[in-house]
Amino acid sequence: RVVASLQRCKDLIAETKLFVFDCDGVIWRGSTLIDGVKEALQGLRARNKTVAFVTNNSTQTRSKLLLKFKKLGLDFVTEDQIWSSAYAAACYLRDTIRLATDRKVYVVGQSGLKAEIEAVGYTVIGGPDDAQKRMDKIPDVFEIDSSVGAVVVGFDRDINYYKLTYATMCARENEGCHFVATNRDAITHLNNDQEFPGGGTMVAALATSIGREPAVAGKPSPLLVQAVRHSTGLGESVPACMVGDRLDTDIVFGNTTGMTTLLVLSGVTRLEQVTDTLAVESQPGLIAPSLASFAEAMRE
Repeated sequence: RVVASLQRCKDLIAETKLFVFDCDGVIWRGSTLIDGVKEALQGLRARNKTVAFVTNNSTQTRSKLLLKFKKLGLDFVTEDQIWSSAYAAACYLRDTIRLATDRKVYVVGQSGLKAEIEAVGYTVIGGPDDAQKRMDKIPDVFEIDSSVGAVVVGFDRDINYYKLTYATMCARENEGCHFVATNRDAITHLNNDQEFPGGGTMVAALATSIGREPAVAGKPSPLLVQAVRHSTGLGESVPACMVGDRLDTDIVFGNTTGMTTLLVLSGVTRLEQVTDTLAVESQPGLIAPSLASFAEAMRE
């Protein structure tokens, strides 16, 4: 595997209308903007390219993510360009399954997920409100709200047995109750050096107890790119490129949804990890050190 030439980067930019960017490891690392990102994004804007930012982070609202873009000097980014897995889950409830707004949603997750689902018109229970609830004594009958029509699970630092029980009971006992996951990421990065259990950990626990697999709203689910294309008005025939730093989510997401894929080495993946033994859907179409390669290509 070789890094894409400057000319290949130029060709990619010229032939692509929609660029979909992962955030952590592509746009920023922690609280630091990656070199070349601002120039690259400004260059794409000048060429009238459509840009979307997708993240499997389900703990923050898009408005909070927008504040991070602004803080890093990317003042031209707008909220409607940002797609978190929390917002994708909310859109799935509203636009895909068209859950009636008189049905409540039980959330296993944090405040950002709760807020995004509330913002599209649903009454949300659970989430942060159940963070301190315990089950020291098991009741004869565990009471649940019969109006819950969907259980949505995302990353939750306050996961507990009460939440697992309530979500399981709703999904198993309420007729027609949907089971939705923001993402199935096995691990997440909460500091610079270590890997922590990700949202997929919570999803796996509930899939086991509920007895069925969830609909997944975030990467690498095709539901997310369908929502992005619908929002931007760009159909499936419009050339698109997924730019990411993870083989198992970003690159799989792009390859399985008809996009060109560009792996940047500014995040978690190293060049030596990209081998011919990878599954076909995990093989990036192109590789670049970072988005600085785009910036350089557009200077020429």
